[in-house]
Amino acid sequence: MIEPTPEARKRAAPLLDRLAALGIAAETHWHRPHFTVDDSRQDRGDAPGHTKNLFLKDKKSRYFLVTVPDAAEVDLKGLHRLIGAQGRVSFGSAEMMDELLGVAPGSVTALAAMNADPERITFIIDASLMAGEVVHCHPLTNEATTTLKPDDLLSFMKSAGHDPLILNIDASDPL
Repeated sequence: MIEPTPEARKRAAPLLDRLAALGIAAETHWHRPHFTVDDSRQDRGDAPGHTKNLFLKDKKSRYFLVTVPDAAEVDLKGLHRLIGAQGRVSFGSAEMMDELLGVAPGSVTALAAMNADPERITFIIDASLMAGEVVHCHPLTNEATTTLKPDDLLSFMKSAGHDPLILNIDASDPL
């Protein structure tokens, strides 16, 4: 196990405490910072349930966080129709990511629902993640991965006031 930096531990602590307070069984593994899916794969291989997250905005400046399996193929040109966005989507800025989710690039996670105002961002989770046994997410820092059951992820998000859309986003996985 890698010892987390004090900053990483400080950033993750409120989230991990909240999961525990909700009675959600979660296991957190500390590791070197993972900025990309490839960084993560180098350390853990191809285990299922790992995620990648797309922080997006539409033409009306509505924001979305789309969480898909790390190997998912996402049709960005057609995604707006699926998620209910106004016109095509583009990636949101690091500044808005910090403002809306309280995380920096590389640490984006569905668990950031704890920091997010439900009126300002829509969370979307790929249906295949919800059909799996576990989901692996950063706990607000890219120096760790937290593993929880899909139903527990939904319970956590709902406790933060979010009712995520569960959609088939992965273009390579026709459910």
